[in-house]
Amino acid sequence: MAASSSGYSKMLFSLKIYANKLQNLYHIDTFNIIIRRIWTSGSKNQIQPKVKTRSLPQMVGVVGLEVHAQIHSRSKLFSGSHVKFMAPPNSLVSHFDASLPGTLPVLNRRCVEAAVMTGLALNCTINRKSLFDRKHYFYADMPAGYQITQQRLPIAVDGTLVYSHFEGRKRNQVLTRSVRIKQIQLEQDSGKSLHDDERSQTLIDLNRAGVGLMELVMEPDMCCGEEAAATIRELQLILQALGTCQANMAEGQLRVDANVSVHRPGDPLGVRTEVKNINSVRHLAKAIDYEIQRQMEVLQSGGKVLNETRAFDSRSGNTIPMRDKEGLQDYRFMPEPNLPPLYVYESDACVPADVDPAQVVVIDRIRAQVPELPPARRVRLVETYGILLEHSFTLVNEDGLMDYFETVVQMTKAEPRKVIGWVMKELMGNLNLQGMKVAQSPISPHALAELINLVESGHVSSSAAKQVFQEMWKVPEKTAGQIVKELDLWMINDREELWRTCQGVVDRHPEEVQIIRAGNKKVLNKLMGEVQRETKGRTDPVQVRAILEDMTL
Repeated sequence: MAASSSGYSKMLFSLKIYANKLQNLYHIDTFNIIIRRIWTSGSKNQIQPKVKTRSLPQMVGVVGLEVHAQIHSRSKLFSGSHVKFMAPPNSLVSHFDASLPGTLPVLNRRCVEAAVMTGLALNCTINRKSLFDRKHYFYADMPAGYQITQQRLPIAVDGTLVYSHFEGRKRNQVLTRSVRIKQIQLEQDSGKSLHDDERSQTLIDLNRAGVGLMELVMEPDMCCGEEAAATIRELQLILQALGTCQANMAEGQLRVDANVSVHRPGDPLGVRTEVKNINSVRHLAKAIDYEIQRQMEVLQSGGKVLNETRAFDSRSGNTIPMRDKEGLQDYRFMPEPNLPPLYVYESDACVPADVDPAQVVVIDRIRAQVPELPPARRVRLVETYGILLEHSFTLVNEDGLMDYFETVVQMTKAEPRKVIGWVMKELMGNLNLQGMKVAQSPISPHALAELINLVESGHVSSSAAKQVFQEMWKVPEKTAGQIVKELDLWMINDREELWRTCQGVVDRHPEEVQIIRAGNKKVLNKLMGEVQRETKGRTDPVQVRAILEDMTL
């Protein structure tokens, strides 16, 4: 086969010269296909050969999480120093926290009980015997030069966190997934470094040094930022329900490290990077999705993903390199010589006779204290009150909202479905508009129940009740009954008065009446709206509609 012009021959010759360079970007078979198509394109009538190419599966993300949850306790893990957020720097530091010579750790039983309760709630196996280890590394905010943790034998292993989240365009599809928990270990927190850029110095605050942590290590069972965010949101709710961690990420009570890699399904897992200390659920989702996309682009361009530690920059939405990932040998783990093995007992009957039962941790006692957890709450709300599943998620996810709703239901005669409408639309609408929490609501459950009861008894219309709600929000010291009386919003039940009002509206809208009589009943809604405006919403829409139909049809 000959080339149709010398131009194509020169082009082919030039391409062959740079063949070695192009092979870095294209597979050699693909390069030959390009040559063949250029060579044969000179003939208009020549049929281009179809080349079969094998399409590679799309790369996917793989995400595992390591969560540091600050234990809700009055004192630290190994000392009697108090735990308090925003205390003056270095005001909550014991001799042990400062690593003064001769000081020894004393284990806080409350922290052990919190770890056991969290393990039970997450379906973990509680190890009857666990060990403490020293993890050596030097930071200025860790004066001992090591962290006491549980590397060899943690307090809980092999758990499962089940979570649900909404998917689909309308987010009306609920999917339930699970994430395996490899282990839960007790460990102490480090202090905090405060960087003064103006003076080029770093200050150390040891208030946080020694605070008890639960580190939850999750298997890489997630594939994107949305799944990771849903997992952490559910974990927050569980910890808050248990009371083992307040889980306020803004105050550092819950900090997340994300291990992210990409690979093609069927291939081994790729090289992972660790994004450290993510302090909000929203940032977690963004950091993971960015890192997945970044790694894909690196591999598609022929590069290699480095095993490194990265940080998330919330301003740019990017992850940035921090340091190469330390190997396990860098930490020089060794048994903690100053702490004996930690024993917990299955039941009171298992406690040795020579041990004071009041001084040990018994699993059965803690299991009896585990409260109703978020998944069980959602099921109960749907089954008991007949509300929608998505409403049950909102009630459980918003702190204090479920108790608010159930209190209103108990104090009103209305059906729960009507109550949920008031709670979701009116209460949450106003709270979200002003960035307030449920506990900050100026309208108490008792006050809302009183208003709903006025509607149920027929004394106030639903539209007028919404006006009353807004007035109650502005002036919470006034009751619903007082506002209804002041604004004259009592329901008009006098049929003759309603008839006169409706007749006046009909007389003023002859064109609309003709359209209705011609068969377009939708226009009737306009007349109903006019009646509502004239009466300030003090009429029953069903009754008004019936009267207007008698007049116009």
